[in-house]
Amino acid sequence: MNIRRRARGVALLLAAITIWAMPAAAANTQTRLFFSRDFPQSLPPYFEVELTPTGDAIYREGHSENEPLTFQLNERERTTIFDLVGQLDGLRRPIASDRKVAFTGDKVFRYDSGNGETAEVKYTYTEDAEARLLEKWFLRMSESARHMFQLERVIQFDRLGVNKALLSFQTSYDKERIVAAHQFLPLLEKIASGKQFVHIAQARAAALATRIKTAAN
Repeated sequence: MNIRRRARGVALLLAAITIWAMPAAAANTQTRLFFSRDFPQSLPPYFEVELTPTGDAIYREGHSENEPLTFQLNERERTTIFDLVGQLDGLRRPIASDRKVAFTGDKVFRYDSGNGETAEVKYTYTEDAEARLLEKWFLRMSESARHMFQLERVIQFDRLGVNKALLSFQTSYDKERIVAAHQFLPLLEKIASGKQFVHIAQARAAALATRIKTAAN
């Protein structure tokens, strides 16, 4: 009887510890970094990105888009981004500037730390070096997403436009404005091996795929 009581007591204690630990674990999985830009004169006029510390990203071009694009940043990319968040004191440091410059859109950063604390900053322009670097990362994500959309479209609907889309992608890649480049490999390999595409597009896609694979090693 005593053994049963002790066993029951240990089970209850373990259950209590598990219940206590679950909110902390859940909180860690809810860490999110959010960025949006509302700029009607640009393409796209609006976009937003949610990013987790594991590199999972959700990209939308509408506030309630039903089928957002998802992609995965590599370790170097996600580490660099969240290091910048740390340098900005978890986005608690003021970054907005009153300097009169050309309008480049209304922007929002929001950081949910996972422990119940949220910091948000709204701005149009910043002179803060770390904030400018962080913003550039999200602009690169948007540019990468646009290339993904375009390549998927031309592969399916405009085979003669594939080489032009590849050339545009190559220009962004050469200027180091592409993130999660490895996720373009299935599209590039599909073009490289697709006999329905013109030879110059096949060759360009194969060369780009090789460059991306080499850079990843």
